[in-house]
Amino acid sequence: MAPSCWWAASASSKNPAAARGRRVAVLKPAQTGLAPGEPGDAAEVARLAGDHVTAVELARFPEPLAPATAARRAGLAPVRPHEVAEAAQKLATEHDLVLVEGAGGLLVRFDDQGATLADAARLLSAPVLVVAPAGLGTLNATALTAQALGARGLECLGVVVGSMPERPDLASRCNIEDLPVAAGAPLLGAVPAGAGALPGADFAARAGSWLAPRLGGSWVVPVL
Repeated sequence: MAPSCWWAASASSKNPAAARGRRVAVLKPAQTGLAPGEPGDAAEVARLAGDHVTAVELARFPEPLAPATAARRAGLAPVRPHEVAEAAQKLATEHDLVLVEGAGGLLVRFDDQGATLADAARLLSAPVLVVAPAGLGTLNATALTAQALGARGLECLGVVVGSMPERPDLASRCNIEDLPVAAGAPLLGAVPAGAGALPGADFAARAGSWLAPRLGGSWVVPVL
């Protein structure tokens, strides 16, 4: 699984921001693989974070494919990078922090002209947080993502492990040390596997323990 990317579209740098009284918005530019009415990533954010977070979805395509492919096959207009930037900037006028979630990886295409998530991030001039898998294959994929960011003049804020096993295998344990080297950026947290299945109140109460102080939490790199 390739690393996914989030980037901040406002100047605030602390998170979990909602717990600190900040107004937070999460923007999902392209949701694929779901029919109209089905809860998507934006709805899941709202469930986990509660009323303190504004969750927005720009477009939805029913097949579980890259956004450009899913839009083309559905006969729907694709999402353009400038639309993502405009939506994020509008949210930033009413929120202290805007987080934009990618779909499938930094260089996944939004449209048939080759526009990508990286183009939207560049329009926003915002730092990018890479969310990486824990196990085998993550070092190469994370390094390639970091190189692509650097080639486009984008800042890699850091890496968060998106699903850390309760009993990590040898590769996952070694990757805790090696991921910052691959990314050229600090490891800023590790979210436990299955955390998304928690009730919203439990997730919100525990989220700070999964994120490093730079993201407003208390997590420290473990000795595994």
